[in-house]
Amino acid sequence: MATKINQETADEKRNQADVEVLDVRTDEEVEEGMIPDAIHIPLHQIENKVDELDENKEYITVCASGKRSDKAADFLNEQGYQAKTLDGGMHEWNGEVTQ
Repeated sequence: MATKINQETADEKRNQADVEVLDVRTDEEVEEGMIPDAIHIPLHQIENKVDELDENKEYITVCASGKRSDKAADFLNEQGYQAKTLDGGMHEWNGEVTQ
């Protein structure tokens, strides 16, 4: 199971140059709003698109509640990336959201 990162820490870290937010929700979910500057790769596509990610960055994975993002973070960590999952997902996110 991937390490969880709390909402406050994630909001602070997401603006660092070496940290990226990776949203693994569906296209329909993302249309409702996402964390600004997040990368969107739905969970079912992550295996095919992992090479598009930078191995030198830390990733904070996010979904609606934390289950899919946990799977994504586990997969990324297994591939040699550094990834943590946003605890509580977008349901708990109280930071900025863009449409």
